[in-house]
Amino acid sequence: MKSVRIIIKTLFFTFLIACIGLFSMIFYLGSLVNSEYKIKKGDELNIGTSVPMTVEYNGTKLSNALSNDSIGDTFDVDLKMFGVIPFSTVNVEVVDEMYVAVLGNPFGMKLYTEGVLVIDMTEVDSENGNVNPAKEAGIKKGDYIVSANGTMIYTNEDLAAIVESSGGEKIDFVVQRGNKKRKFSFSAVKSKETGDYRIGLWIRDSTAGIGTLTFYSPATGIVCGLGHGICDDETGTLFSLNSGQMVSSQIVSVAKGSTGSPGELKGRFTYDTIADISLNCENGVYGKLKGKIDVSNLTEIALKQEVKDGEAQILCTIDGEKPKLYSCTVKKRSSAYLSDTQNLTVTVTDEELIKATGGIVQGMSGSPIVQNGKLIGAVTHVLIDDPTMGYGIFAENMLKEAQYAAEEDKLKDAS
Repeated sequence: MKSVRIIIKTLFFTFLIACIGLFSMIFYLGSLVNSEYKIKKGDELNIGTSVPMTVEYNGTKLSNALSNDSIGDTFDVDLKMFGVIPFSTVNVEVVDEMYVAVLGNPFGMKLYTEGVLVIDMTEVDSENGNVNPAKEAGIKKGDYIVSANGTMIYTNEDLAAIVESSGGEKIDFVVQRGNKKRKFSFSAVKSKETGDYRIGLWIRDSTAGIGTLTFYSPATGIVCGLGHGICDDETGTLFSLNSGQMVSSQIVSVAKGSTGSPGELKGRFTYDTIADISLNCENGVYGKLKGKIDVSNLTEIALKQEVKDGEAQILCTIDGEKPKLYSCTVKKRSSAYLSDTQNLTVTVTDEELIKATGGIVQGMSGSPIVQNGKLIGAVTHVLIDDPTMGYGIFAENMLKEAQYAAEEDKLKDAS
């Protein structure tokens, strides 16, 4: 009887361990697949995992190319581990081959905020001691002041003029905080030191910097760069864009990166307009091309599942205006399909680039990454602990954002 109980317990724990292992495998596979895939007409859907799986559509195994589907068609397919255990359903879209002009040139950017950004608070030395009217009323660091007394605020000077002319009377403010607008009413106080009226805020209305252009999409008319959004240094928030420009730039020197200290490409604007920036988002900056770009030699964008761990090349400019290819290796991150931005780990292996820059430096963000003749992504960040390493974004994600930017531009032109 005792031996029977031991056998039952052994079977139970074996079953339990098997179930835990199975669910762990399902969870692991779920992190390796994307919820959406694009395939080119006539191609098979290749998920690209090491675990055997089958793809089924309406209960039928897909073993052949999807040659009967037309460009633009979408459908849901089921993924089964070992051909038996279902673990995910993904959406598939049939697309045409996607070609862009790969760039790698440096560019300058100037962005102006939608309203003025509150970057810090400061006390005002009034007759009644040190006070901060804005903070006491509920204004916070990271807020955007978009209007005061019904007048739209575009610059620091706009806000300063309204505060000074108030004479200490109450001012009605409209503030953008996240996705919501809020109203605040409070009075400015006079500074004992200067005699000016103040509300206790440090604000910013613009920013500028150097980056690298990734590609121009002839199908959308959009040029893009950076691969990550422009955030305010003080608040860490994404810069709320009112207007901006991409202009041509030259790299004049390099501050070499080292462990614990990121390097930097130093450049100067040459002020030939490339594009008006219409979108600043997590995936970079995007704008409708105004200058000229050679489209005689286009490069195909690789789909996410086509990107392989291994050797690749970075196209970037570290002197003047002409880009050059440098060797690197790439590896898909375990969270590659769970993020729109940091999809790849990039390691610089090119001795010439390491000698000149230390690896990846600020200003190289947006540098195209090419593998097997296709554009697979762009450099986005450097790792502070090892400047030879950084992160990259899938080119497919940037193209999707370029298509969105083009649609938004059309809506603005129509309105």
